[in-house]
Amino acid sequence: MKAIWNNQVLAESDETIVIEGNHYFPPNSIKKEFFKESNTHTSCPWKGQASYYTIDVDGDENKDAAWYYPETKEAAKPIKGYVAFWRGVSVEA
Repeated sequence: MKAIWNNQVLAESDETIVIEGNHYFPPNSIKKEFFKESNTHTSCPWKGQASYYTIDVDGDENKDAAWYYPETKEAAKPIKGYVAFWRGVSVEA
């Protein structure tokens, strides 16, 4: 699977985990140069508190377009640290 935005591959892996229709990419599969930490956080009743990244490709920013769970609740342990995408980021095989 590949995560693509602005014609740039942001992450690529054969080992994504699909939860609620979202592909979660292993932390070592993301191209960190395109990811900037965000102060945004949201809460999921069964996964825990999500943190976000803003995607930056060639100076174009996509605010909070990626999220991950640095710590998870017990039911979501398999995706701890894994990164998922939305807001126009295309995830495709």
